[in-house]
Amino acid sequence: MGVFPEFHQYDGLGLAELVRKKDVTPLELVEEAISRIEAYNPKINAVIHKMYAKARERAKGKLPEGSFTGVPFLIKDAMDTLEGEPTSSGTRIMRNVPQPHDSETVRRFRAAGLIFLGKTNLSELCLLPYTEPQAFGPTRNPWDLTRTPGGSSGGSAAAVAACMVPVAGGNDGGGSIRIPASCCGVFGLKPTRGRVPTGPDLGDPWRGLAQENVISRSVRDSAAMLDAIAGPDVGAPYWAPPVERPYREEVTTEPGRLRIAFTSHPFMGKDVHEDCIKGLNHTAQLLEQLGHEVVEAAPEVDREAFSLSYLTVIAAETCAQVSSIIKLVGQKPSVLDFEPGTQALAALGKVISAGDYAKALNYLSASSRQIARFFEAYDILITPTLAQSPVPIGSLQMSKTESRIVRLQSRLNAAWIMKALHVIDILAKKTFDFMPYTAVFNVTGQPAMSVPLHWNEEMLPVGMQFAAGFGAEGTLFRLAGQLERAQPWFDKLPPGLPY
Repeated sequence: MGVFPEFHQYDGLGLAELVRKKDVTPLELVEEAISRIEAYNPKINAVIHKMYAKARERAKGKLPEGSFTGVPFLIKDAMDTLEGEPTSSGTRIMRNVPQPHDSETVRRFRAAGLIFLGKTNLSELCLLPYTEPQAFGPTRNPWDLTRTPGGSSGGSAAAVAACMVPVAGGNDGGGSIRIPASCCGVFGLKPTRGRVPTGPDLGDPWRGLAQENVISRSVRDSAAMLDAIAGPDVGAPYWAPPVERPYREEVTTEPGRLRIAFTSHPFMGKDVHEDCIKGLNHTAQLLEQLGHEVVEAAPEVDREAFSLSYLTVIAAETCAQVSSIIKLVGQKPSVLDFEPGTQALAALGKVISAGDYAKALNYLSASSRQIARFFEAYDILITPTLAQSPVPIGSLQMSKTESRIVRLQSRLNAAWIMKALHVIDILAKKTFDFMPYTAVFNVTGQPAMSVPLHWNEEMLPVGMQFAAGFGAEGTLFRLAGQLERAQPWFDKLPPGLPY
């Protein structure tokens, strides 16, 4: 292996402490992380763009003094832009287009002292809850190489689970941090809307559904990273409520006795696997043992209306994003430049009227207010993160027939074909049956996290989702710290790692 084989025994803050004490150098950490990527990435395909030369150069120079000085880091290849490096967003057409500047979040990552080694795999345009882009090939779950690591931040979660780096970037517009965190047995928190900046290029991605943060093995890494990157940037459309104390301090603060609701009833899908229900019941019992009041209850969500409205917004946003990419690249796109699922959503977006779009946004806004009232009575709501354990790679994709219909529609520029054959409905059913819980809290803007508290009999991770009121990340971090101490997971590693 590399020069520091104990690398995986430390989280990011632990490695930064070793650097401060001069027990290890940033360059040694970089070389160790590179050796791990080179050893295991051919099997899991988590890293799709490498930046080793720049990483080594930065490690040799003077680094800013931050919480993560000298710590190797991977960036998800969407939203976060690096000057001179491509941001593919999982597409063929953008994989070689360099970006003109750093995004604000990347600037804050740099100021925290992180060293960027490369960029991670994701689903095309972050649209799907699995990571199998045609541009780069599928990422595989370190716990079982035949299974999905989830998505869209699947490359980041797989890299963290495989101990390539202790923490990696992600973003979440429908569960894209929490879903892969669940599948890979790691920790992931989606912050409150407006907590983390998305400028200077993105003011309100997906109409406020998408938020940025990280995926990590320890709770304190996630908390300290949010401390480092939170806060509005110039021109931010809204700000999240101010915090009482640094999130890192919340992790070691006892949460007190919380009133916690739990439910296995799916918000948008239909069925929930017994593995997820078993994990939820175990979690409820654990919380009772820790002294919390635990009650079975849930807000009401009209799954059909909610799913239709959410999908309407995503389709319209996808149509706009595809048009922007085509304009940026400056070439007429081939039918193969985007995947069938992306084409299907973009085509649907073309036939959605402005009135339909506004109606969908208004419905989701009204639903958010209704769900917020539920959190006046409860501090936390727990669900399984997903309705299933990690599924086999390929099982959630469109069938060949569905893909052919979409390709035909694209050539004929006839979105009515898809509407008549209900192709979108089929795609949505597959998606929401896998992820019935997560997107609700993107719509409401509330913080939510996936915590690795259960493994099934096949030793596949089954994460539990915890949601809190708007702006209440502190409550989540306090509870997550308590759970981490009560039922540690940091040393629970996938089998077959080459170190």
